[in-house]
Amino acid sequence: MSEPVRTFQADALAVRIHATQDSLAAEAARLAREQLLRALAARGSAAAILASANSQIRFVEALASLEGIDWGRVTLFHMDEYLGIDAGHPASFRRFMRERVEARVRPGVFHYLAGEAAQPLDECDRYAALLRSGPIDLCCLGIGENGHLAFNDPPVADFADRRWVKIVKLDEDCRRQQVGEGHYPSLEAVPRYAYTLTIPALCAARRMLCIAPERRKARAVQAALSGPVSTACPASILRRQAHCTLLLDADSASELPVP
Repeated sequence: MSEPVRTFQADALAVRIHATQDSLAAEAARLAREQLLRALAARGSAAAILASANSQIRFVEALASLEGIDWGRVTLFHMDEYLGIDAGHPASFRRFMRERVEARVRPGVFHYLAGEAAQPLDECDRYAALLRSGPIDLCCLGIGENGHLAFNDPPVADFADRRWVKIVKLDEDCRRQQVGEGHYPSLEAVPRYAYTLTIPALCAARRMLCIAPERRKARAVQAALSGPVSTACPASILRRQAHCTLLLDADSASELPVP
């Protein structure tokens, strides 16, 4: 079963807490499938943004295993990539998506951010134009250990950003997370800059699912739901998104007040 053990509202945000990561992933995949099927039925096509992170692996595996989605009519995007990295690098988010998503579901199109583009500002404009070319039906994202959404870390997050894609300097907490997840051997090896979709671009999707399991996310989840809505914890902006559902497991919800 993939039913939550607790549900509540945090301002406009629906929060659903599951006992296990597998239960969380199963419900998130079901909700994502429902949204994609609605778009396919209404318009004949669908578009979605996915996150590249260890916390998303069970979800993308669950989604890829579901039947009934005509992936050939789905366009996919990802939400960030390191600046200067090539698509074959072990830590490349394009590689994550190519191996874990594209190879399994074969979408009609998967638009990738070119980390090694010769003109990075032009690459931002190119990708933003693709995102704006039609409605984004679904955005599936996570929460970073520092509360970031995509690579919108606290120092660079802007809730009213006019850009949809930008280059940002990664803060040290974010870079340490990449080491902790096993993507890089040391802090010095982690790139200092990256491309990211901005918070307005993420929130422009018609439906948002925030998938945030694991104990290491508990402090950020607590800040997002109980603290002020502020770029000090970028994920707090989700409380103003009535079209978003936040899915937690027992570990990531462990610092929330007990009802």
